[in-house]
Amino acid sequence: MIGVIAIVFLVVLGALMLAISTGLRFFESKRRKQLVSVLKTVTEEGPERVDLLMDPDQKEKSDEGAGGLEAVLQSLRVLLSESGVDWNETKFFSFCGGAFLVGAVGGWFIPFESPGALRCGVVGLGCAYVPLMYVKKARAKRIAALEAQLPDALDFLARSMRAGHAFTISLEMVGEEIHEPLGQEFRTLFNEQNLGASLDRSLINFGKRVPLPDVRFFSSSVLLQRQTGGNLSEVLGRLSHIIRERFRLKGQVQATSAHGRLTATILTLLPIATLVGLVLSSPGYLDPLLTDPTGRKLIAAGVGCQILGNMFIRKIIKIEV
Repeated sequence: MIGVIAIVFLVVLGALMLAISTGLRFFESKRRKQLVSVLKTVTEEGPERVDLLMDPDQKEKSDEGAGGLEAVLQSLRVLLSESGVDWNETKFFSFCGGAFLVGAVGGWFIPFESPGALRCGVVGLGCAYVPLMYVKKARAKRIAALEAQLPDALDFLARSMRAGHAFTISLEMVGEEIHEPLGQEFRTLFNEQNLGASLDRSLINFGKRVPLPDVRFFSSSVLLQRQTGGNLSEVLGRLSHIIRERFRLKGQVQATSAHGRLTATILTLLPIATLVGLVLSSPGYLDPLLTDPTGRKLIAAGVGCQILGNMFIRKIIKIEV
């Protein structure tokens, strides 16, 4: 009996010690993550970096004077930063180079009567463009998520200020409560304030990291309130209401243009489906198009007309709100 009690005691003690160590590791990891977030604000290169010793006017002049390759690299840095992917310029160009090699090798085995170097170059360039497409798609997805989270963040900020909290404390609370990716941007804004940057400069950097018109409205409202006074919480609440109304209007526009998008999809996929069906049902029926020079020209013309038609339809149904 005593042995059983001793074993149970040791098991309970071990489970308790394991729970305590797990909890300590969790809180230590959370504190470390917060510290890394603060240090990244001043140590990393890119739009999120804050150089407290640099004059903002001097930095703007140096950015205006950049041209050529440096301007392209700076645009790439901004694109990678806004996309949220964990890539730098070196990793991006490495992916592009690897995709080009894979496409060039695959293009050599394409059964199409044309110079091998041309096939390899065209297919390789097409594959090298895939990483850029991925980054642009990730950026668009992240910007859409930021725009969707912004009204909730502004409402949270307004309620916090109505409860009597200071603006900087409200920023910290928003950064802790709002999910990614907007929560990280508000934490960076709060970290800049803690590191001694002025509110004007912190909001300008916030607008550069989050390229949304609503963020510029938010920054202008905060700066104007600090200069002239007024009820900032009411202004933020009205701004949040306006953003939600624009989302509602955008949803109505998307519902109205759904027929056009469906038409564009059908008209794009229908020739491809017809071609695949003919190849499967009558394998030799389309051989003259591939072997005859006029047939190859007709294929190229058809592909070009499909691309142009798709572009025109999407231009018509794309309505900016």
